[in-house]
Amino acid sequence: IDFDLILENVKDLNSLVGEGSSQIEHTARGARLRRPEPLPLTLYQNGIVVGGGAFRPYQHPGTQQCLQDIMDGYFPSELQPRYPDGV
Repeated sequence: IDFDLILENVKDLNSLVGEGSSQIEHTARGARLRRPEPLPLTLYQNGIVVGGGAFRPYQHPGTQQCLQDIMDGYFPSELQPRYPDGV
């Protein structure tokens, strides 16, 4: 696993979705600026944790697909239904 490539691509993907920028959220009384909630990715020697999810070892096929998507420069396909515009 190329951790440097993963970190570099995560930074690139974050910039694509406007990391640090606010979005307009419409409310009953008007609108307000809201910062999107980040989705943490924690890399360990033997696996990962995405968000507040369970520990996932690198040998698990879903973990391998998630990291391969990131290394290929894409948002993980497993997150697309929940975050269609990226996270």
